[in-house]
Amino acid sequence: MTALPLGRARFDVPVLPDGDQGRGWAEKELSRSVYKEAEPSLLDRFWQWVGDFFSRLLEGITGVDPTLGVLFLAAGAAALLAAAVFLVRPRLNARRRKAVFDSPGIRVAVDHRRLAEEAASRGEWDTALTERLRAVIRSAEERVILEPRAGRTAAEAGQELSGAFPSAQDEIHWLARRFDEVRYGHLSAVPADAVRARDLDGLLERSSPSAGPASVSTLAVPR
Repeated sequence: MTALPLGRARFDVPVLPDGDQGRGWAEKELSRSVYKEAEPSLLDRFWQWVGDFFSRLLEGITGVDPTLGVLFLAAGAAALLAAAVFLVRPRLNARRRKAVFDSPGIRVAVDHRRLAEEAASRGEWDTALTERLRAVIRSAEERVILEPRAGRTAAEAGQELSGAFPSAQDEIHWLARRFDEVRYGHLSAVPADAVRARDLDGLLERSSPSAGPASVSTLAVPR
């Protein structure tokens, strides 16, 4: 038998890590994408929670009269449904886009600003916010930045104004979205909303509209 060279007669010896090193190896392994892709989605976790809820409910009513058990199950289902409606319905209503100017008569921008300021002084934050968006849109029409158009929604106005003032597009979209949430989604405005909307109104009044290609199709010739 041919003897192996001394340098090749070694065998690999397993390395036994200490506690910290082993933890580090485990964290590195579990951070691989294959494990993250296997994680349940948020919706999966929600349905898992619903299933666990009813499982616990059924365990709790074991031995109870069947009629009473059915009542308990119905009450639990009704509670879940009520919670879902409470959380989701306002946002669904806000997505039903309706016209910003939904009352008869036409007011100029200064009138809407006055109404916004008066509402804020009384602590009526919903009115303060909605009137401020109306002031922003009416001012843009008066400055010939937007063409006057009946039935314009907050989302449409936000899209058009963003083309005219791209540097303020995040705030413009925020105000349009908050208008729908407050006016049609029945979500309440807060004092910070009124202040933020007022600041945006002032910023747009001091700014000149962009003449870029994003505004060509929806905007009139700006002053």
